[in-house]
Amino acid sequence: MKKISFALVGAASLALAACGGKGDDSLAANVEANYDNAADNLEAVADNTTNEAQADTLENQADQLRDEGDRKADKIDDADVNAQNGAEAAAAVNAM
Repeated sequence: MKKISFALVGAASLALAACGGKGDDSLAANVEANYDNAADNLEAVADNTTNEAQADTLENQADQLRDEGDRKADKIDDADVNAQNGAEAAAAVNAM
């Protein structure tokens, strides 16, 4: 799951790098949205499973993903990332 999240964050970083300008707010919002989408997918799987223990585990993982997305978005905002430089933005996100 971490690899998927990492790939989503990297893709968002590269997409925003093409926009230019001060993009830390957009970058943070996209990172958070990507984590939320991944969490939504886990919750959908949890809703469709008949194993209650597995469903609880998936729900907990979804909550952790949302929390991680919030933390990363906050760090991006705090770092005042300049998305005009794609390498700088990607390095800042990947360092978290």
